[in-house]
Amino acid sequence: MMLLRLLAGAALVLPCLAQNTPDLARILSFETDHPNGFPGGWNGGPSGTISVDDKVVHGGKWSVRLERHEGASGSFSVITKGLPVDFAGKTLAIRGFLRTDGVTGYAGLWLREDGDTGQLMLDNMERQQLRGTTDWSEYTTTLPLLRDARQLVFGVLMAGTGTAWADDLQLLVDGKPIWEARKLERPKTALDLDHEFDKGSGIAVNELTSAQIANLATLGKVWGFLKYHHPEVVSGKRHWDYELFRVLPKILAAADRPAANKVLLDWITALGPVAPCQPCAKLDDKDLELRPDIAWLSDQKLLGAALSKSLLAIYANRPPDKQFYVSLVPGVGNPSFDHEAAYGAIKMPDAGFRLLAVYRFWNIVEYWSPNRDIVGENWDDVLIAFIPRVALAKDSGAYTREMLALVAMDHDTHANLWSSLGQRPPEGACQLPITVRFVENRAVVTGYSAESGKATGLEIGDVISQLDGVPVSKLVETWAPYYAASNEPTRLRDIARSMTRGACGDARVGVLRGSQESELRTPRVPSTGLTPNAGATHDRPGDPFQILPGQVAYLKLSSVKVAGVAHYVDSAQGTKGLIIDIRNYPSEFVVFALGQLLVDKETPFVRFTMCDLSNPGAFHLSEGPPLGPAAPHYGGKIVVLVDEITQSSAEYHAMAFRSAPRTTVIGSTTAGADGNVSQFSLPGGLSTMISGLGIFYPDKKPTQRVGIVPDVEVKPTIAGIRAGRDELVEEAMRRILGAGK
Repeated sequence: MMLLRLLAGAALVLPCLAQNTPDLARILSFETDHPNGFPGGWNGGPSGTISVDDKVVHGGKWSVRLERHEGASGSFSVITKGLPVDFAGKTLAIRGFLRTDGVTGYAGLWLREDGDTGQLMLDNMERQQLRGTTDWSEYTTTLPLLRDARQLVFGVLMAGTGTAWADDLQLLVDGKPIWEARKLERPKTALDLDHEFDKGSGIAVNELTSAQIANLATLGKVWGFLKYHHPEVVSGKRHWDYELFRVLPKILAAADRPAANKVLLDWITALGPVAPCQPCAKLDDKDLELRPDIAWLSDQKLLGAALSKSLLAIYANRPPDKQFYVSLVPGVGNPSFDHEAAYGAIKMPDAGFRLLAVYRFWNIVEYWSPNRDIVGENWDDVLIAFIPRVALAKDSGAYTREMLALVAMDHDTHANLWSSLGQRPPEGACQLPITVRFVENRAVVTGYSAESGKATGLEIGDVISQLDGVPVSKLVETWAPYYAASNEPTRLRDIARSMTRGACGDARVGVLRGSQESELRTPRVPSTGLTPNAGATHDRPGDPFQILPGQVAYLKLSSVKVAGVAHYVDSAQGTKGLIIDIRNYPSEFVVFALGQLLVDKETPFVRFTMCDLSNPGAFHLSEGPPLGPAAPHYGGKIVVLVDEITQSSAEYHAMAFRSAPRTTVIGSTTAGADGNVSQFSLPGGLSTMISGLGIFYPDKKPTQRVGIVPDVEVKPTIAGIRAGRDELVEEAMRRILGAGK
């Protein structure tokens, strides 16, 4: 999902053109005037990689051509356009025709919804890995139209090298042209009316005493509780971020805990009386998997009698099914974090906005993470520890790194600080042109990310023992706190992808080749010239469906197509077994399209836990959709391959296929980050997300952090990598052909 996340920050500010039918239709079909050969009505870049084409077209006189060669600036080329979301509907779609030639990354249409907080939702066809379509083919990317979307941004992109064309685009709302959609007028909220702190909180902090830290921790908990429970706040009548800045100076000035609690009580009283609830929110114990953590509301030692009583009364009279800052994603049910402004223009350091970042992230995990019970850290201690670390960070870079470390404390691979991965250590604009993977707990060269990789002197199977004189084990220990991951194999996976990054120029690389140890000097090259997906997955090269020796069928999900599923299964009939390779990310969602062809009766495979808007912090267990049998049916042996690359949707696919009879899962523990993601912004223009649904097997066994545990553990070996072997496929074939046990 890397490019998807990079694209999330692209073109946040675009000219919004009126949805004039003739003008927009011509722009979408590229039939306008094209100044200097650039498609009229569009923005984009990098310069020199985008032009119009009158030779290769689908319809009319023009198409757009995206063309990238080795050394092209950036890692992808993109055309972009923005429109205001002043229309109503349920779904958004961009549809159009694409054609590619020699694309090493992928091409796709992309569609993004932005709100007051920045990006709300994005899809860019990265999962489909579209590379080779010599003929024009039509594609569609669809998103639900979110209630808090304020701007629609869309276009065409291409990653890697090669050429892609696009033509005859359509922008649809509920299946009809956007200009036919019903117009929408939005009522103003407190966020539209309160501008007191738009240029800064005015709060500066140079040091913090232990008493101030304790009081700030209590403020953070009370502020978050009120945000999701007080009727004045959940109705959207208060700009709750700015209310924090109004009370913060008094908390910082409080002499002790009782004085700070008095400030909090006066603050709550000023919000106005809380009317008795009619009706009242109730916590239903049925299928309740996780209860809200509200015991602290009764802690008079922490809060004092009066403040505790006030908070308990607010909890008892909380409004049902109502939240201003949270809604549920339509058709899915994971939380959508609405109105969480990114404050990208705020100049750092600003202690108020930094504390807001800590409070926002901490409380979103506290109330809306279905996995907060398996974080593994004492979440209250995390709040206390990071208040001074973040508030006292010296500059914007230090602030970002501290937020990287805070996000990592959630131990959720989905929860990286996706806007700022370049600031994770090691930093630098250059990188060795090699692919590294941790094998047998050692950093091993497994491939090259550019042709120049072969000239480094590093060979496939080499173990990297040191970088610039520092042992790899020490580097991993130093960097690990900044890498958010559900488990250690996934953390090492991500460190391996970045570990050779650094300043441009020669790197000293300690190499162990067999029993011989040596040191090489080899140059780091600009990261922008590397193929971003080189070595990113461990599946076999070639077509998505293959017949291996011994009449064993092989299907890899990294390039699977929903439209081809029946053909794959038909082609596998009569084989001795089917290997489904999910050491990758599925290009298309085929859980049901393929899964139903593998089962012979209705088969449950998943349960979810979902949040409760009436009871923040509560999560209820629900049944997931089963697989229903369909033809053509595959009744042979099935082996599913997984490893640390298998993440999120890939894990969900593995769960589904594991439920089929005669199925064995082979490999190693997966990334342990399943469930639809919920994205939100943090002050300073930062962006993160959490796993928004809890994902369990039907017997309630968890998958988060645990991952998909294989039936048979098989890991690559250094010797196998040197020999060019795929030891997981080999074991799968032994199991299918009868040589395995």
